Amino acid sequence: MLNSTLPTLEHLTTAVILLDEESRIAYLNPAAEHLFGLSNNNLIGHPLQHAFTNTGQLFGVIQSALASHASHIEHELTLGTHVLGNKLHLSCTATPLQLKHYALLLEFHTIDRPLKLAREEQMLDQTQANRLLLRNLAHEIKNPLGGIRGAAQLLEQELDRPALREYTQVVIQEADRLRSLMEKLLTPQHAPHFSALNIHEVLERVRSVVLAELPDGLLIQRDYDLSLPELHGDKEQLIQVVLNIVRNAAQAMQGKGQIVLRTRITRQVTLMKKLHRLAVMVQITDNGPGIPNHLRDKIFYPLVSGRADGHGLGLTLAQDFVSQHQGSIEFESEPGRTCFTVILPLPHLGK
Repeated sequence: MLNSTLPTLEHLTTAVILLDEESRIAYLNPAAEHLFGLSNNNLIGHPLQHAFTNTGQLFGVIQSALASHASHIEHELTLGTHVLGNKLHLSCTATPLQLKHYALLLEFHTIDRPLKLAREEQMLDQTQANRLLLRNLAHEIKNPLGGIRGAAQLLEQELDRPALREYTQVVIQEADRLRSLMEKLLTPQHAPHFSALNIHEVLERVRSVVLAELPDGLLIQRDYDLSLPELHGDKEQLIQVVLNIVRNAAQAMQGKGQIVLRTRITRQVTLMKKLHRLAVMVQITDNGPGIPNHLRDKIFYPLVSGRADGHGLGLTLAQDFVSQHQGSIEFESEPGRTCFTVILPLPHLGK
């Protein structure tokens, strides 16, 4: 009987799911509950579709194993979860069982780690390249702004009518404003000011700002894990990160749609080549049209925008600020659902 083996499965670090003769869930071990964010008690007797999305590949593995009466391995399987709302990249082994209550054993191994490390390396290189580009751009913009301001001052000295001097004052003031903007956005950022903070205070600030800007037609829902501990970060930078993402989502939906702010704890995550026991995961999900395919590979590049009036700096700065927090920022997008995931390490809380 497999029942005597269940205590062994309970202690495995490998995620295991057992199916009955009708391919319904009969058991999940704790590793599977953690990997997929599922509960064993809530899923017993339910079909796999009750727990997962994008199950086409998984059912292909199951059918191959049952048809051949032998183990079948799928090395690259993508599986979505209803609870976490994201997609996992896994390897899966399906093994038929000749037992009364259990017909199939599914064993899952995550392959996100090597993929994540490669993406992280690419993000670091991209962030450094973005900083260099922005510094060069700042230099090219600030120099002509100084000339424009100086010419306006000289012109103002030659004008006798006060009404005309109002126009030169507009030029001078706007040149000063743009110069200040360049210094804030494009020159190298000051070192972040780190302190203990509650991530939900950040999210609530952003929520109130955006709803004040777009009071009609936009719904921002909360899905918070209020048990999250405080993290160590720069509050203003993190507000800017979330604000840039939420504003982009709201603008993509033309101010009418739904945005969900979700927080969760994540464990044993590698960020910036360093393993962290605990980290905070913030997900910002909208039901808008999605990011166009031609922009997805370069969405974090400076001056890349899906809007004609966009400056293309919001996500670049968001990536830079997250990088300064030793975190990661990624996204998944399809028509009707775009999800940005920001993961920030938590300070070591002891043994």
